[in-house]
Amino acid sequence: MPEKQQISPLVTLTTDLGTSDHYVAVLKAVMLGINPAIRFVDISHQIPPQDIMACAWVVKNAAFYFPEGTIHLVSVDPTTGTNRKPLAVKIKNQLFVGPDNGAFSLIADQEEAEIYELSKEDFLGELRSNTFQARDIFAPIAAHLASGVALDWIGKKIDSMMNYRWAIPTDDHDSLNGWVVHIDRFGNLITNISKSLVSSASSGRTSKVYAGNTIITGITSTFANVPETEALAYFNSSDMLEIAINKGNAQQMLGVEKGSSVTVLFKD
Repeated sequence: MPEKQQISPLVTLTTDLGTSDHYVAVLKAVMLGINPAIRFVDISHQIPPQDIMACAWVVKNAAFYFPEGTIHLVSVDPTTGTNRKPLAVKIKNQLFVGPDNGAFSLIADQEEAEIYELSKEDFLGELRSNTFQARDIFAPIAAHLASGVALDWIGKKIDSMMNYRWAIPTDDHDSLNGWVVHIDRFGNLITNISKSLVSSASSGRTSKVYAGNTIITGITSTFANVPETEALAYFNSSDMLEIAINKGNAQQMLGVEKGSSVTVLFKD
């Protein structure tokens, strides 16, 4: 058998399983049974149930801060038990394990990805449930990868995976038209409108941001720049346009939901 690669035993977990039940503990128990030295980081277990795009957004904005070789178990899986493929995907020297449901293409976005279909029975769990494949397939695979097992021992390399793409805002010269792609736990509205796109489209012009029935004049830098309970627009830590309420919940107070349109209007 070839010598194992030296990979840091660090595994992150992102699921929609919540923390009130036993599910997350079972995932960790399965992995510790294979490699007791694994260190765990919980990215989130509060992804809205079956929300693949929310899962991809959260993982994409967290994963690449981890050391190279980190294994990311990603399981928001409305298609569990079907014939969709279990995958391991290498993106920017990070390893991602989970179902082929579109999330990995969103995480990779414009990055190169090596894709492996998990097909080697020796590395799967002994239990086989159609409704808890995170326990029976993805957790054992993640643990073996964290132990230094090479990707090509575990599966076969394939050319493609289910392909989703983040939608791009439309630009009609005087405005950018996008929408809310994610709402965080504070009720802040994260859009698909990037800082670079606004900078390019504005050409030094002033702007107003329209979200629901609310008009926000200008884009500011931080919450304290507006009075309490007032709406503001700013670029977040991922350089995406975000709408919030200073010491309030924008989702509730503005009546804006995921998928709602957001427009940035430019004026000379």
